[in-house]
Amino acid sequence: MGKGRKTRICPLWPQTAQVIKEFVTKNELNLHSAAPVFCNHRGERLTRFGIRYVFGKYCRPAAVNCPSLGVKRLHPHSARHSCAIYLLKSGVGLADISKWLGHASSDTTNRYATIDLDMKRQALAKAAAPHSPLGRPTQWHKNTSVLEWLESL
Repeated sequence: MGKGRKTRICPLWPQTAQVIKEFVTKNELNLHSAAPVFCNHRGERLTRFGIRYVFGKYCRPAAVNCPSLGVKRLHPHSARHSCAIYLLKSGVGLADISKWLGHASSDTTNRYATIDLDMKRQALAKAAAPHSPLGRPTQWHKNTSVLEWLESL
């Protein structure tokens, strides 16, 4: 349950499901009961604040090996966001991602398409081809002043 009392869903990859199965088995949890699988230190359902605490707790030591984590503000929604980016990079369409994550509007999902730098680099690399699909030089590659201006940016 997330902010706004909305249920948030995030798909699990097979490797993640396997780790959770091992956790459930090790802790002898009954998945058919109403008891939460993930609990806080009082044995109650883990809240989004508790998840944020856990993210922060493990992010700090990880920042030693990955300094960019030191400036990240991770929160529970970061998992859904990362999932959406991964699905998008894997070729899943925005409409499908929007339905899967339960977004009320596809505009919400469209934000994911505009923020991923790797995808932007790939798009620019594709556009940088000096020839058209027919093998002829593209018009903008003939104009060196335009190319010089673009490279200066």
